[in-house]
Amino acid sequence: MTASPFAVRDLGVTPYRDAWDLQKTLHAQVAAGDAPPTLLLVEHPPVLTLGRKAREGTNIIVTRDYLKAQGIEVLEVERGGDVTYHGPGQLVAYAIFPVGRRVADFLRLLEQATITALHDLGLEDARPNPGYAGVYVTERDVNGLTYDQKIASFGVAVQRHVALHGLALNVTANLQHFDLIVPCGLTQTHMTSVQREYDLRGLNRAASMQTAKDALTRAFHTTFAQYDWTLPTPAAAGS
Repeated sequence: MTASPFAVRDLGVTPYRDAWDLQKTLHAQVAAGDAPPTLLLVEHPPVLTLGRKAREGTNIIVTRDYLKAQGIEVLEVERGGDVTYHGPGQLVAYAIFPVGRRVADFLRLLEQATITALHDLGLEDARPNPGYAGVYVTERDVNGLTYDQKIASFGVAVQRHVALHGLALNVTANLQHFDLIVPCGLTQTHMTSVQREYDLRGLNRAASMQTAKDALTRAFHTTFAQYDWTLPTPAAAGS
């Protein structure tokens, strides 16, 4: 059997700051060629993170005092995108992979891996939404208005030609926590989850975090099967 080109580590439920520190440590090792590319799978206690487009957190629609009282931390991070929520029941995947200048291609592969995993989980309408980062399922009418239904969010940073951060897939997440923010700054979008889709479609299925982890891991192996794992040489990087 051919060895996998990347390692997979399941961190279980880990505080965001601890996983963030681990990401940065692994990132430095991968960029230096001292560790293999690594996919981290994790759930976080409730936290809001502000990406580079977050504009001082203006898309957080409750006070910081309220969030503090609820035990929800707010952190500014180096990924792209606006504000997002992480919490129990959400599968977060951090892909510490070499990227070089292929950032757009890398994002499309993250998107495709997530779509493949969702198809495997029985949501065959999972798809991209042109012009928006993330993965969506079929839109729904709510009180006469049509809303996009977003099930997974993306936000990456690329430093020294290696990515960190990645994607967040709602499996059994508490969707009411997304009411604390305008997710990713999108006002015509509702957040959904694998479990919510099962329930609304009358599928009589229980979403499982382990099943989602297994499906996403398989999807990463399939989607990145032909990926170029080499890091740019200093000469190529400066050209």
